[in-house]
Amino acid sequence: MLSVKNVSLAFGKRVLFDEVNLNFIKGNCYGIIGANGAGKSTFLKILSGEIEPNKGTVEISPGERMAVLRQNHFEFDDSTVLNTVLMGHKKMWEVMHEKDAIYLKEDFTEEDGIRAGELEAEFGEMGGYTAESDAASLLSSLGVGEEFHASLLKDIPANLKVRVLLAQALFGNPDILLLDEPTNGLDIETIGWLENFLADFESIVLVVSHDRHFLDQVCTHVADVDRAKIKIFTGNYTFWYESSQLMARQISDKNKKVEEKRQALLDFIARFSANASKSKQATSRKKALEKLTIEEIEPSNRKYPGIIFQPLREVGNQILNVENLRQEVDGRVLFDKVSFSVNKGEKIAFLSKDPLAVTRFFETIEGSFPAAAGSYEWGTTITKAYLPQENSEFFAEGLTLMEWLRQFVPSHVTDADEPFLRGFLGKMLFSGDDIMKKTNVLSGGEKVRCMLSRMMLQSPNLIILDQPTNHLDLESIQAFNDGCQMFPGIVLMTSHDHTFMQTVANRIIELTPKGIIDRLMTFDEYMEDKRVKELREEMYA
Repeated sequence: MLSVKNVSLAFGKRVLFDEVNLNFIKGNCYGIIGANGAGKSTFLKILSGEIEPNKGTVEISPGERMAVLRQNHFEFDDSTVLNTVLMGHKKMWEVMHEKDAIYLKEDFTEEDGIRAGELEAEFGEMGGYTAESDAASLLSSLGVGEEFHASLLKDIPANLKVRVLLAQALFGNPDILLLDEPTNGLDIETIGWLENFLADFESIVLVVSHDRHFLDQVCTHVADVDRAKIKIFTGNYTFWYESSQLMARQISDKNKKVEEKRQALLDFIARFSANASKSKQATSRKKALEKLTIEEIEPSNRKYPGIIFQPLREVGNQILNVENLRQEVDGRVLFDKVSFSVNKGEKIAFLSKDPLAVTRFFETIEGSFPAAAGSYEWGTTITKAYLPQENSEFFAEGLTLMEWLRQFVPSHVTDADEPFLRGFLGKMLFSGDDIMKKTNVLSGGEKVRCMLSRMMLQSPNLIILDQPTNHLDLESIQAFNDGCQMFPGIVLMTSHDHTFMQTVANRIIELTPKGIIDRLMTFDEYMEDKRVKELREEMYA
């Protein structure tokens, strides 16, 4: 068990945690959620001992081992990849070095022999004799090939470093596992492997992630960081979100009888408990939900931005035609033979194994980059709004938020006074004196919310989204996701957020160096389709 007793932490006048008391139980996976700046990562650092709280204690059951996903990618630069993973089991690593040092002694004594025997036994009990093969197998499962295992960590690609450090945390079956954004830098297949690994993992897991699909697949409980407190709720992220929203509606509906409200909540719990069987964490979550009482459900105190795109006009029959488009960089073909037309009602998710391909495709049809070959044509009725992955060029000048947004007022708006602009900023949770903030000091999430204000101001009937969830907290991601689902226009998008792709897109186009794969289906259907899998292998061969 992992226990937190009366933990408080403040930085100056800012109180992050006030008298937090929690118990984390073996067999459960806890998703740590909260707004940006609420203290999620700081809480994990308190648990790991990296940060000392002002008050209170963290207690671990005797003999239990904690492992942490390290965020410092340079800490093990001078160690080999395999040794970096082995260091994840600190005690075993120490025993191994102690016994090896004894065997290297020139004046080997009887006492040394006794000590070496003790260490050999301890080493065997910890699985030391299969440690290297176990570590190698774990690395390979995470997409780090054998050719890298003997390399120094500083000499391997940056995206593989993340996987090595994840392997280090997972190695040796720790009793308590702390993971901060473990899916960063992982592809879809590797995330799926990690979901399966954690679903079968019987120890305590605490995970901070903005990936809602990942949280839904692995978590049995949600630990909500809000207003200097942390409350634990049964169920995954979607259950927490939907139940808290339902409870909020129940509280606001004064006309409903108490019994009707109670029955609605019971029906909701029963429905979600049945759906839990579809999850990788099915058994433990279903049991937890069956024990849940209505009293445990509480409305959320969170504020959600209002991301609502309202087109000025409907799209016509001619939307976008692309003919034999080709793009390359430094002699590398990003995509070729790209031909398709966009139809009314379509929300298209674009994929590629080359992370630059979709970004460059969006930049090409937006007019930022000339095509290497081919052409594209927009319909005359189309009003576009584009959310680029990189937005720094928009914030080079130190304007106030009000000044910044005013420069993007479209020609069809005749009265863009302060209340009008405040309305768009207010939807993005910029209120009061916030509008006088300088744009060059904004956080990454705040800049994206500014960009969304700019997009809504355009009244577009087609939106282009390149990694829209980057830098956003779960509340903004959820609101953005809902806004795109309700949007009556056209969506062209790409995202690492599985739930965003699955719930918004109704057509999938994959860009490859040999052409495209184009299917009218959901993201999950596309990833599971056998014929698509065969085509992908051919296209990337």
